[in-house]
Amino acid sequence: MTSRERMLTAINNGKPDRLPGQVHCWMPYYLNAYLGGCDQFEAYERFGMDMAIYCGPILTYDERDLANWQWSRTDLGTDADGVHRWIDVYKTPGGELKCTGAANEITPWTTEPLIKTKQDFEIFAKYFPVPTGVDGSPVRAAKERLGDRGILRGGTWGYGQVGAWQSFCFMVGTQEAIMFAIDEPEWVHHVEQTMVAKQVKVIEMMGGEVPLDLIEIGGGAGSNTVISPNLHEEFCLPYDKLQVDALHAAGFKVVYHLCGGLMKMLDHVVANGSDGLETMTPPSMGADTDLALAEKLVGDKLFFVGGFDQNRGFEHGTPDVVRTMVHELHAACPNGGYICCPSDHFFHGNLENLQAFSDALKECEY
Repeated sequence: MTSRERMLTAINNGKPDRLPGQVHCWMPYYLNAYLGGCDQFEAYERFGMDMAIYCGPILTYDERDLANWQWSRTDLGTDADGVHRWIDVYKTPGGELKCTGAANEITPWTTEPLIKTKQDFEIFAKYFPVPTGVDGSPVRAAKERLGDRGILRGGTWGYGQVGAWQSFCFMVGTQEAIMFAIDEPEWVHHVEQTMVAKQVKVIEMMGGEVPLDLIEIGGGAGSNTVISPNLHEEFCLPYDKLQVDALHAAGFKVVYHLCGGLMKMLDHVVANGSDGLETMTPPSMGADTDLALAEKLVGDKLFFVGGFDQNRGFEHGTPDVVRTMVHELHAACPNGGYICCPSDHFFHGNLENLQAFSDALKECEY
């Protein structure tokens, strides 16, 4: 099989010739610090690995909408630890919204979320620009460059991350989102309904224009290490299903993302209609995935991506340790429908361990 055939077989929950693998998106820090600033294609080529190329379309907007959402940033400088901070202000005809952020050389993060009150959200809902057009030319160019070496992955438009609950947590903060869900559930439903209605329109524009093989929805804030199964059923499931139905209607395969505890959410992921589930994070990384048990319970309904502990393997392991880990994950999914992958982004890792990961995949024949 070619890498593309192998990966497509896995996301169709079939059994390829051998275990396919990818990384969960090459981080710029790793590419620059360890791989000389190469791009994601060149990184995969270096290790001889199946490719999962992350890319997306160009989204276009009405100039009037952009004029009603004026962004400005105040730079607060960089401290002695190398942390850079800033304040973002968005001016609209209905008032101003503010958030703050920070970043180091590895990654950025939010220090103050954008939405603090119900009124803030109404301003956001009215003026936050929604795409009016989709240009798939960057994805078509990536597909041409990719050829038969793997698949193209991406997401759809949203705020922060595309899952409705995850997006809400990004807007208000995770702890605040949980409290809103308990104290003011009707308002949370209003927020999610509003956002998903906008997202569905963008998904419809993507159909036939954007040749992605797999689209990711959901988010770690829906994991059972963050919220209860009951909260997930109320505030994730109905909106996830709307997204999945729209994506399927537009011709896309869907992988649902839970980068935390997920064993108590398996039935909910099946119910939302997703084709696959990631990141299958193991207990050694603070989650709860038992890959063999997940395969037994829902492996006939979902393909899986993930499962590899990159901290133990890439950062602190040896080639022999990595090889053993990959073979154990392969044994947990004997019927295929599985792409071996680090369970999250990684920023450090010995090159020989990444090569061992790629080599071990080739040994795991079905």
